[in-house]
Amino acid sequence: MIIDDAGSSIGTPLHPRTGAETQSVTTSVRWRALLLGCVTAAVLSALLAGVIGYRLGHAVPDGNSAEAGFARDMQVHHSQAVQMAFIIRDKSKNPTIRTIAYDVISTQQQQAGQMFGWLELWRLPQAATQPPMSWMPTTHVRQTATHRGPRMPGMASESQLSQLRSLVGAAADRRFLTLMIAHHRGGVTMAEAIQPLTHNAAVDSLAAAIETSQRAEIAQMSRLRATL
Repeated sequence: MIIDDAGSSIGTPLHPRTGAETQSVTTSVRWRALLLGCVTAAVLSALLAGVIGYRLGHAVPDGNSAEAGFARDMQVHHSQAVQMAFIIRDKSKNPTIRTIAYDVISTQQQQAGQMFGWLELWRLPQAATQPPMSWMPTTHVRQTATHRGPRMPGMASESQLSQLRSLVGAAADRRFLTLMIAHHRGGVTMAEAIQPLTHNAAVDSLAAAIETSQRAEIAQMSRLRATL
């Protein structure tokens, strides 16, 4: 719990922050400001694109379209990012790491809800009607196959998630950043792949926003990882 000067109890001496603590808080504030700007831009542009797309009378995607595949697969991709963020949020003592985790949870749950809404609006099933990643050009997909089809780019394995759960302290923070950087790179790959495949304004706009924001977050997390 953070207590400011006005809220401190009478007679209790205030302990000034060390240089490292001040830098950590400053980094956390800057990260939140960056993420807030990215999220706000993504939401506004996606909403505007949805209205424009509706007014222009774009055809509703069918169940086997790239748009439907992207909406389903990116929901799965975002779900794992949220899962990793919850794991580290509940164990990390680093305020910047906790801020990153909070923003991943809030941003990616909102985006996943938006893609869920697309499928509802298009009257399409949420469950995949084709193997995962089949909408994506093979040049973008990792060629490692699974029993469900090509491996989704950037996804952590179950053993990597188990390791993240078992680590503590700075080791856990570093592992989270490493996994989330790889995960974001996979998300960027998926967002890049859908843009030339769609004429749906809302899909194109959200994909562009995901690409832009996650590139910025990758750079921020890479710099933070170098300091741990």
